[in-house]
Amino acid sequence: MGIKKQYLKNKSICKVTFSIEAKEANSVAVIGDFNGWDSNATPLKKLKNGTFKGTADLQKDQSYEFRYAVDGDYVNDDEADAFIWNDFAAGENGVLNL
Repeated sequence: MGIKKQYLKNKSICKVTFSIEAKEANSVAVIGDFNGWDSNATPLKKLKNGTFKGTADLQKDQSYEFRYAVDGDYVNDDEADAFIWNDFAAGENGVLNL
């Protein structure tokens, strides 16, 4: 798993690249409060090595809760900046601080 943050000069945007190894998965998406927890909003593309990867342009100076949806199961990224309990999910969400 991995998160790469690229802050764009003179812009209030941070390009965030999400990646997760899921060789057996058919579909992976990033879901979070930045996309309304919509599993269709930020799908990741499967690479030949079995890693899923994709980017999202997010507002910097913000914090976002997120998870990966891997074939309908929810997975946290070990490289999240923090983790926070979410009563609705009855589990922890990863936190991304930009």
